[in-house]
Amino acid sequence: MPSPPLKPYQIRWARYWMTIVFVGFMIFIIGVQPDLIGMNRSEVVGFVQVDVWLVGLAILLASAYATVRVIRNHRPMSLRADIGVRLIATGYVVSAAASLADFIGLGAQHLPNVTFGPIQVIGLATGVAISLLGLLLYWPRNPKPKDASKGRHFPRLRLPHLSRKRTPGNDSPDEIANPTPSESGTPPRRFPRFRLPFLRNKQSKQEQAGEENPASE
Repeated sequence: MPSPPLKPYQIRWARYWMTIVFVGFMIFIIGVQPDLIGMNRSEVVGFVQVDVWLVGLAILLASAYATVRVIRNHRPMSLRADIGVRLIATGYVVSAAASLADFIGLGAQHLPNVTFGPIQVIGLATGVAISLLGLLLYWPRNPKPKDASKGRHFPRLRLPHLSRKRTPGNDSPDEIANPTPSESGTPPRRFPRFRLPFLRNKQSKQEQAGEENPASE
């Protein structure tokens, strides 16, 4: 079902949400790499740094969801879109669990000696990838054009020798209007027979042999 075009106020809202997407992306990048603005004051990844990139990721995903929702323009939710919304939330939960694993007791390290290990990096990247996949599934799809060849009916060909036998009470209107050649009085159409040269020679020899045998008798 195609959605109606966006109205001017909807376009403005989509632009606002896209601006917030950019802001959330910048906060996420600053949380992951604080050296970009000269705020890396610790050799290890601390709780504040983890909170910064999680807040940036939350702003990014929420504003991206709001942007796509405006673009959908009240289009009914499909199974694909429902799965996409759930994947967005699931990806953020995976990212948050991987980032705060040591702080909530899921990691192998304990406070105050906490380092952001490679497994946590993989978990964070996996969660972000799942959320992006959910956004792609939530994005509205263009309806497929209908095939013009569908619904085309071809005429049925009836051969005289394959037509079914009809009883006087079972004739349909089409059969009454278009009788078979035998019923209309015209003889059935016959096609000429073709004989190959080697078959003709064989038949002529057989005929000559048949003529000689009675003469000999």
